[in-house]
Amino acid sequence: MNKDLKLEYLPRIDSPDDLRRLPPELLPEVCRELREDIIDELAGNPGHLASSLGAIELTVAVHYVFNTPYDRIVWDVGHQAYGHKILTGRRDAFATNRKLHGLRPFPSPEESPYDTFACGHASNSISAALGMSVAAHLKHEEQRHVVAVIGDGSMSGGLAFEGLNNASDTPNDLLIILNDNNMSIDRSVGGMRQYLLHLHTSSFYNRLRFKVASRLASWGWLNDARRRSILRFNNSLKSLLAGRQNVFEGMNIRYFGPTDGHDVGELVRILSEIKDMRGPKLLHVHTVKGKGYAPAERQATIWHAPGRFDKEHGTRIVERRPDLPPRFQDVFGETLLELARTNPRIVGVTPAMSTGCSMDVLMEAMPDRAFDVGIAEGHAVTFSAGMAKEGMQPFCNIYSAFAQRAYDNIIHDAALLGLPVVLCLDRAGLVGEDGPTHHGAFDLAALRPVPGLTIASPYDERELRRLMYTAQLPGRGTFVIRYPRGRGRLTDWRCPLAEVPVGKGRLLKEGTDVAVVSLGPIGAVAADAIALAEEQARREGRRLSVAHYDLRFLKPLDEELLLDVGRRFRRVVTVEDGVLKGGMGSALLEFFADHGLSPEVVRLGLPDHFVEHGSVAELQAIVGLDKTSIAKHLV
Repeated sequence: MNKDLKLEYLPRIDSPDDLRRLPPELLPEVCRELREDIIDELAGNPGHLASSLGAIELTVAVHYVFNTPYDRIVWDVGHQAYGHKILTGRRDAFATNRKLHGLRPFPSPEESPYDTFACGHASNSISAALGMSVAAHLKHEEQRHVVAVIGDGSMSGGLAFEGLNNASDTPNDLLIILNDNNMSIDRSVGGMRQYLLHLHTSSFYNRLRFKVASRLASWGWLNDARRRSILRFNNSLKSLLAGRQNVFEGMNIRYFGPTDGHDVGELVRILSEIKDMRGPKLLHVHTVKGKGYAPAERQATIWHAPGRFDKEHGTRIVERRPDLPPRFQDVFGETLLELARTNPRIVGVTPAMSTGCSMDVLMEAMPDRAFDVGIAEGHAVTFSAGMAKEGMQPFCNIYSAFAQRAYDNIIHDAALLGLPVVLCLDRAGLVGEDGPTHHGAFDLAALRPVPGLTIASPYDERELRRLMYTAQLPGRGTFVIRYPRGRGRLTDWRCPLAEVPVGKGRLLKEGTDVAVVSLGPIGAVAADAIALAEEQARREGRRLSVAHYDLRFLKPLDEELLLDVGRRFRRVVTVEDGVLKGGMGSALLEFFADHGLSPEVVRLGLPDHFVEHGSVAELQAIVGLDKTSIAKHLV
């Protein structure tokens, strides 16, 4: 925290109760100070900047009008919730945000009673908030208000529409606030984006309707059945007169807006007027992602999570060293373009992560062959399967943790038909500061039982290129390639593209005493551990010879390699950057048992609990996947 930052009101706010004691004319100054505080904190401690800056006035207005935490505020994704954290008693601890043992990267009920539901994955706020609103009715807590705040492109997610559909036909008083900044992480796409840009309604009309409804209700003429009938008739009449259909009111959800999401006084007025209205309702607010910080307003995608930056000059502090190895995602992006130039069937698909996964490389070079489908992971897979059915070769890139949402689509729409879809699971394994909602922990264990899949993980950047080349060859079926966030180890990663024999691992190092079997880039850490253990043994006058195998494929397994390992070694150590239960180590135990082999197997991987946030190095040490921890199992 910058001690030179001059803040008058924010230091006095330890809870929303303190905020609500301020006169409304001071709220713009509170917003200004809150924005300054976030910019100052994130300049040195990176996080999600632009989304939180865009939601400042909305955050202040919601906590000013509603009696939180008794009233429930459900945030979607949580990218926009830093202001919420600061106003709810966590300002002094905000410098620990995203750090090991510090504030969590996203709102969590385990951290604060003001965080009412789990955040991190998009589009769940309406469904969760609807459940809370219905529960309030069932428990006769009619005074409890429930608000879902959804934005950053989350309305394009299928779960959001499922929640809307249910809200339209279930007794509830839910308020949905649509924070429409025309962005997700990359700019929003699709028909919903265009629709929201033009949606409108009359504030005079809504005020008049509210007054008439209130008068009718006070006379006892407006019960629930009559209200629904009048609402349906009224919405139909308004659509006829306006010449267009309001999708929300077409679902019998009262619609208000759009309104300026940066006018905190007007937001307070509107929220105060509509909060006690019966039935589901939606307030549509327009905001600017990165509002109040010019560099973030100009380049919202880059400043979504910019890393460290110089706040005075508006420049990001980017480590530019030619000797640094590339990020795995950049190797993917460059290789995909290289493959697409020689294979006209190749297309790219991503669910709102084109820059995050480097699909933007193909998009810029061949815009007609790359598709950002918005926050819709299940659709991304099935859309890819549809193209594959008609002869195309899709590379569908999804973050591993988000691919969990497409599990059925992978099974039913791709694997079942053996369609040639290449699923590139970025951010596999421990991802670091984004924490348990984003760790790619479960893909290996979840996908291993699915018939027909090929599941591979490259040891290094060159192997990633070769696996991508192999996956697009004819007859490969549904092919999964998983790789981690961050950089590899090779600077000379550009290599000739060559086929990798499917289902074949490789011996990296000969040994006689113990065998290490690793899968994917965690194998480089295992190699460091082997060197460390053997060196320690030499210094102590002991003999230790460790063999190292890179399995490469979890499915199909290299049976010849594993038979040799199981017969030659009494002790086998498996190393994987995924959950132990059901993962690669489990596959080897099953294989050895099925073939009458009984080496002692020590499995190293992610434990049976959600791993917290912190740097990857810190987390690897905690879960026993750093070189020192692995080395202890080799002696």
